[in-house]
Amino acid sequence: MNQLVLAADTNWDQLRPRMVEAFGETLWMVGLTMLIGGIVGLALGVLLYISRRSGIMPSGPFNTALNVLVNFIRPIPFIILVTAMGPITVQVVGSTIGTEAAIFVMSVAASFAVARLVEQNLMSIDPGIIEAARAMGASPWRIIRTVIVPEALGPLILGYTFAFIAVVDMSAMAGYIGGGGLGNFAIVYGYRAFDWNVTLVTTLVIVLIVQAAQLLGNYLAKRVMRR
Repeated sequence: MNQLVLAADTNWDQLRPRMVEAFGETLWMVGLTMLIGGIVGLALGVLLYISRRSGIMPSGPFNTALNVLVNFIRPIPFIILVTAMGPITVQVVGSTIGTEAAIFVMSVAASFAVARLVEQNLMSIDPGIIEAARAMGASPWRIIRTVIVPEALGPLILGYTFAFIAVVDMSAMAGYIGGGGLGNFAIVYGYRAFDWNVTLVTTLVIVLIVQAAQLLGNYLAKRVMRR
């Protein structure tokens, strides 16, 4: 019967380099996912907002189709989405296992999650500001660039902070498909090796990443909203 490994028996001299490597892999996965998902999600969220009946470019059929797509993909748990997207992942990155496969699925999940966050935050904009810009003859693109996004920048920062934390969570689950990172490190060297000290330390590192992101997001949002 396997016994739990005591703190004194954990060989940190051997594990520390691999943990540092896993930390870097997590930052890479989360950073690239936020870059891709953040940009695509912002575009989708703005399209959802401006294509509403009261938007600056209303389009009922397009808005309905996009809403259905977002509502279909966004609620799917990440670990199920990984399996469901297996054939597409193979076509795009060549495999369903590994860091690239994890980043691809994470980017898809993040894009649709961010899209809804962006739309909800843009809904808080005073319609009068947009109407004033339209009355001055501003084009839809200029209204989006100089009015809509800047007006909602503070809430958007908080929304992206929430998305970042969700992506960190996804990166941990990506360990189950060999995606690398701290999640994979905790599974291989902690859970499967029955070394709970590794699992606990890895969890603490993930918590610290989340706390740092939350503090930074709150600080930036306050700075923007005080302008």
